[in-house]
Order: sequence, then structure tokens, then C-alpha cells
Amino acid sequence: MQKHFTDRMIEAIKKKGTPICVGLDPRLKQIPEFIREKAFKAEENLKNPLRAAAEAIIEFNKGIIDGVADLVPVVKPQVAFYEIFGFEGMRAYQETLDYAHEKGLITIADVKRNDIGSTAEAYAKAYLGETAVEEESMRVFDADSVTVNAYLGLDGVAPFIKVATEDGKGLFILVKTSNKSSADLQDLAVLGDVVKGGKKDALPLYEVMGYYVDSWGADSVGDSGYSNVGAVVGATFPEQAKALRAIMPGVYFLVPGYGAQGGGAADVKPCFNDDGLGAIVNSSRGITFAYEKDESRGPEAYADAAREAVIAMKEDLAKVL
Repeated sequence: MQKHFTDRMIEAIKKKGTPICVGLDPRLKQIPEFIREKAFKAEENLKNPLRAAAEAIIEFNKGIIDGVADLVPVVKPQVAFYEIFGFEGMRAYQETLDYAHEKGLITIADVKRNDIGSTAEAYAKAYLGETAVEEESMRVFDADSVTVNAYLGLDGVAPFIKVATEDGKGLFILVKTSNKSSADLQDLAVLGDVVKGGKKDALPLYEVMGYYVDSWGADSVGDSGYSNVGAVVGATFPEQAKALRAIMPGVYFLVPGYGAQGGGAADVKPCFNDDGLGAIVNSSRGITFAYEKDESRGPEAYADAAREAVIAMKEDLAKVL
């Protein structure tokens, strides 16, 4: 088994000197035209537009990864942008993961899977572990970690924890998400016993989930003092993040919402512990499609524009960390 997931991630964060995660969400229409034209005009793709789309995604992603690999520790492909192109899209997803690993990057598969029993176990094996095929065992989508929706409770989370812990992998459980309507459910006041401390006062549901996440990862803490069971906590809700940081001191946060969704450096600060660790901050569109706002160069320099966006984000985060 490889080293504890969060220990590996923290080593990568310290090596690169930044907690930035680049989200690889390849919207086909925003991929530079010269890449799309090349893919769709290739002879082997003329009768297969889904294959052409996949080839465009692969080339685009590789360019982004090449541009930022020496600067960031983590990349996060969002599987929906690959699933939309069917089998070929999932091939692009797998090749993206493999290429990121070749470049020494930690990967977070943003799949938000959830189910119970054998179905949850199958998801966990597909995206984190190994799949048994007759007498062989092989890896399929070999990410370092995944995002998980815990609405079904521990039954839907335990299989992921088991596979992750056995294989040096990790997971990030949705706790307080960055979207505006998250309050519709996540902010509801909940009465009853809370996992930690025996409290009986009404608490917002996201805090209840925070207590659960803290307890679910208590048996899988690495040398760094952090569990391999992390939490998704949006940058768009800094006050809530502050409360959750107190509830989950040994839980690593995956923080979406920086940049395009409105979150800034000051907003993500509450997600970190005093030692400057505890969170990885994701930016997707603001980095991968930075070329669209760069009037000084053409689309051919999209990877350079992404690199400069990372450098600017690193400088911004350094102001508060």
C-alpha cells in the first residue's frame, strides 16, 4: 500500500509552496478553436464526433497540466464534463488521470458518488481501488481521491473509507457546498444528538455533517495529524467555514468557489488551520480558460495564460496564509 493519502498531499503542497487545486472541467465550446478543429478534421475522427471531442479534451488537458504541473500539487477533473461524451469521454477522463500522475500530481476525482452496500463498494473500487476480472485484479479509474455525497449516512460512506484506507487513497465528503441554494437543505436546523459531545441543541445540518465527518475519519489519521477523510467546504461561506474548521480540526478541506463563483483569498482563510495547512483551494474556469480574458496573446497560448492565472492565485492566497 502506498503512503497515507493526506500525508502525500501535504508533502506535495509543501513542495510546490501552495495549496492550489486546478479543476479540469473541459467545456468543449471553450476549448481553443485550433484544438477542436484539429480533432474534428482528423481522418480517424471524421465519422465519430464523440471520439473527436475526446481527443480535443485530451490535448487541451495535457496542455493545461504541462503549464501548471510544476506550480500546483493537485488537479481535479469533474467527471460530468467527460461522461457527457459517453465511452469516449470516459477514455479522455482516464487518460487525463494517467497523464496527471505521470507529471507527479495528486488527483481528486470529482464524482460525488453515493449509494449503499455492494453498490457503494463497486463505486469505490471503480474510482479508487481495483476491479476483479476473472482471476485478475486491475485498476480502472485510478484517482488518488474522490468526492462523496453522504446523504445516505455511514452506509454510503463506509465502503469508500474502507477502500481508501486499504490503498492509501482519500475522499472528500460534501459538508457545506459553494452553490447559493445549498442553504435550502444544508442550513436547516436539526435537533437531536450530535456525533461529538452529546449536544442536543439545534444545529445547522452542515455542522451535524461536520461532526460525522470528523468521527468517520478518526481511525485513519496520518503522520501529519490529518485524516484521509476530508470535507468539501465552499469558499463562498466563510463564516460557516470558520465554524466547521473548529468542528473538524484534523480534517482536510477541499474548497471550491474561489474565483469564478466569487470567493477570494479572505474568504478561504477560515478554512485553514493556524499552521497554514488544512485546505486545498480549487479554481477551475478561472485557470483553465484564463486565455479568454488575456487580450495580449492568442488562444494558442492558453497553457501560458493558465500558468499566469495560477501564479496570480498563488500570490493572492499568500496574502492570507
